Amino acid sequence: MNEILVMLSFGPDGWGDQIATGVVLTVTLALASLPLGLVIGLILALAKKSSEPSLRAAADVYTTLFRGLPELLTLFLVYYGGQILIQQVLSMVGIVHFEVSAFVAGMVALSLVFSSYASEAFLSAFRGISQGQYEGAHALGLSRFQTLRLIILPQLIRLSLPALGNLWLILLKDTSLVSIIGMNDIIRYSNMAARTTKEPFLFFSLACLIYLVLAVISSFGISSLEKWTKKGDAQK
Repeated sequence: MNEILVMLSFGPDGWGDQIATGVVLTVTLALASLPLGLVIGLILALAKKSSEPSLRAAADVYTTLFRGLPELLTLFLVYYGGQILIQQVLSMVGIVHFEVSAFVAGMVALSLVFSSYASEAFLSAFRGISQGQYEGAHALGLSRFQTLRLIILPQLIRLSLPALGNLWLILLKDTSLVSIIGMNDIIRYSNMAARTTKEPFLFFSLACLIYLVLAVISSFGISSLEKWTKKGDAQK
């Protein structure tokens, strides 16, 4: 038991510092990917409900592509393919060396996948808003942007929140993929500790526990947010 406590301790003799750093990176990456994925997802949903066929087709191709590809393959395409593409473009203006940050590549790849699913959540929420809401806003003289910002968007968030909450939990777990491209997240540090100490069960069990704790905390946060968005309904 003492040996286990030493291995999990903070300081030069334990792996506590590294595991904690991995937790911070995992949460930071998920939080950085979330807003970008939400914005792209909302744009895709607006494109899918557009009257312009080309916009609908482009959005459908995007969601089909990133929902169909494995997340790991998307990460490789962004990290390696994006690096090659940017390097070729920059070489035209005399820049001979450029390296894509693993964090940025992970954030972009996770955002692309997240947005493809979030667009469907937003689209379903749009369908739950009656046409009368738009007609009433038009009768009040609101512009399309004002209608979206003041009337549609608050309802959109409330209707799509359950689905987006599930997608957030998936995003949190998908951050484990970035260990493949060398990022020191929970999985990478757990793997390093397991190989060094020859205690794989201990450290991978610890990683499981950490992800479960993050999921539970997220679930409580999402439930509180859902209650807050429905506060007005309870008062009616």
